[in-house]
Amino acid sequence: MRVLVTGGSGYIGSHVCRLLAERGDEPIVVDDLETGIRDRIVGFQLHELDLAAADAPAELERILRVERADAVIHFAARKQVAESVERPLWYARQNLVGLHAVLSAMVAAGVVPLVFSSSAAVYGDAAGVVAEDAPTEPVNPYGRSKLAGEWLVADAARAHGLRATSLRYFNVAGAGWPELADRAVLNLVPMALERIEAGEAPVIFGDDYPTPDGTCVRDFVHVLDVAEAHLAALDALVGAGSELEPHRALNIGTGSGASVAEVVAGLRRRTGEGPEPVIRPRRAGDPAAVVADVARAREALAWTAAYGLDAILDSAVDALSGARGE
Repeated sequence: MRVLVTGGSGYIGSHVCRLLAERGDEPIVVDDLETGIRDRIVGFQLHELDLAAADAPAELERILRVERADAVIHFAARKQVAESVERPLWYARQNLVGLHAVLSAMVAAGVVPLVFSSSAAVYGDAAGVVAEDAPTEPVNPYGRSKLAGEWLVADAARAHGLRATSLRYFNVAGAGWPELADRAVLNLVPMALERIEAGEAPVIFGDDYPTPDGTCVRDFVHVLDVAEAHLAALDALVGAGSELEPHRALNIGTGSGASVAEVVAGLRRRTGEGPEPVIRPRRAGDPAAVVADVARAREALAWTAAYGLDAILDSAVDALSGARGE
C-alpha cells in the first residue's frame, strides 16, 4: 500500500512512516519542514509543500495521482496551545485551510481512506475517565481547530464518499528509535528532561490535587503505541465494506493514569537524580485527573497499548543519551 503521510517528518508522523516501511508499505511524505526534521525520513519520498498555500489543493492532487497513493494519514498541523492563543487566525489557517486542501485533493483524486490526527484537547477541561461521547468543549484555539477539523472530515466523508477515522491522542511520550525522539520541549517528559539535563530542578505545578500524591494524573501513551494505532485505523478503513460509518473518532491512550510526580521521579532515577523538583502553584484549568476510555478503539481496531510508563521513560532517557553520544 502506498500511503501519503502529511507531516511525516514530525515526531509521531516519522514513527508511522517507519512502521509502514517496516511492514512493506510505502510512505510518501508531504511536509513543509517548518517544524519537522528531514533526518527522520531519510530514504522516503518527500514532497515539500505548505498545505496552507493557495496552490496546495491542486499540487496535492497532482502528488496523489503521480504517486498512486492508496490512502492518506494527515498529521501536518500546528500544535502549541500558547501560540494558538496568541495567533488564533493563523492557527485556523494552518490547521483548517491545510486540512481543506487535503480533503479537496483526496476527493479530486479519488483517494478514499483517511486517518486524521486529532487530540484529546477537543474535550477541553474534561476530568476523570473520558469516553468519545463526552462533551467536546475545547478551551483554546488549538483544541477548537482540532474539533472543527473533525467536523470538516466528517462532513466531507458523508458528502463525498470518503472513509475516515479521527484519532484523539492523550499524552504522547517516549521514542521508538532514539533518532525519532520528540525534540520539541512542549510536554511534561521532554520539559522535565531538559531541566534535569541542565542541572535544574524539574517543575511540578500543584501538589494539592485530590489524587494519591497530590499531583495531576494523566494518561501517558507511548509514541509507538500511537503509531501502531494509526496503522490499525488505516487497515480497518482499507478493509472495510459499506457497513462502516463514514467517520468515527477514537481515543488513543492506555486507559490508566500516572501522576506528574511519578513521571518526574522516574526520570530523576534514570538520570542520576539531580535537584529535587520545585512545586509551583496550580495552573489555571488543569483538572486533577484525566484518563482515556479506550474501549471503543479496542473494539473497533483490535488495538490496545502495549507499553507502560516504564517503557516510555526508558525510551525517552535512552534517546537523550543517544543525542549526547553516550
